[in-house]
Amino acid sequence: MAKTALDATDKKILRYLIKNARTPFLEIARECGISGAAIHQRIKKLEDMGVIQGSRLVVAPKSLGFDVCAFISIRVSDITRQQDTVEQLCKIPEIVECHYITGSYNLMVKLYCIDNEHLMRTIFDKIYHVQGVSSTQTYMSLNESFQREIYVDCLK
Repeated sequence: MAKTALDATDKKILRYLIKNARTPFLEIARECGISGAAIHQRIKKLEDMGVIQGSRLVVAPKSLGFDVCAFISIRVSDITRQQDTVEQLCKIPEIVECHYITGSYNLMVKLYCIDNEHLMRTIFDKIYHVQGVSSTQTYMSLNESFQREIYVDCLK
C-alpha cells in the first residue's frame, strides 16, 4: 500500500478519532476550525484512501473470563499452501490475530483462552489439526502493558 500524505487537519482529525471514535463530527469540526460537512468529507476521503479502516468496539478479554493470552509461532510445511493454512486458522474462534512473519516460523497468531487447559486443547485439538501446520512455539503473555493505535504525530 502506498504512503498517504496527510495535512495537519487530517492528522488532527485522526488524533480525535483514535482517542475516541465516537467523538461527534461537529465537536471535531469546532476543534479544527472547519465545518461539520468538511469533517464528514475529510473522513470519507480518509476511508476511501484506506487510512481509516472502520471503527470497532474493544472488549477487555479478561472481563469475559479469557484469562490466558498467548502468541503462537507456526511453521507451515508447504509454503505454497500457506494461504490455505491461514484460512483454516481464521476459523478457530480463539485466534484474534494472524501475522506473516520472518524467521524460522511463517506465521504468528494471537489467541485468548479461558485457562491453560483451554489453551492446550486449542493447540492440540484445533491448531495441530489444521493442514499445513508442522510445528509451533507458544509464548504466554503474563500481562499486557499497553495497547494503542498508531501514533499520528510521527508522520511527516
